[in-house]
Amino acid sequence: MIARTLKPRRAGFTIVEILTALVVIAVLAAIAVPMWRNHLLRVQRGDAVAALVAVQNEQDTFFGRNARYAVGTQLSTPPPAGLGLTSRSKRNFYDIEVRTNADGLSYLAIARAAPQSGQSADTRCAEFTLDHNGRRRAVDSEGRDRSADCWH
Repeated sequence: MIARTLKPRRAGFTIVEILTALVVIAVLAAIAVPMWRNHLLRVQRGDAVAALVAVQNEQDTFFGRNARYAVGTQLSTPPPAGLGLTSRSKRNFYDIEVRTNADGLSYLAIARAAPQSGQSADTRCAEFTLDHNGRRRAVDSEGRDRSADCWH
């Protein structure tokens, strides 16, 4: 019988093992990155909600003092002559606008994604509104109602 000499196995990985690992990493990244981006957009929507609730609170206080709601130009005017808020949400993701009827007995507060905030990529919840009756609405970039998805 002829004796065969066994070659010692070299330490390391084969090309197949490396390629398999790269494919697994690529698949995980393809799933994780979009999920993370959607999560981030949902979290940042809270900035719009907080800004509109702040407008609602200040409008209620203003109405108590003046028997009418503040107009849009009074958004950043300090109290008691205005609401004392800024036209941007606290974390700068949304632009805030207030529209008041001519009689001053109703208003609509609107939050739209600020252009350079990165939140403009949120086409599902493009605009949030809150009125004097506390009605909350949200629409997508095509104008379809998404209130149930966006105000939760």
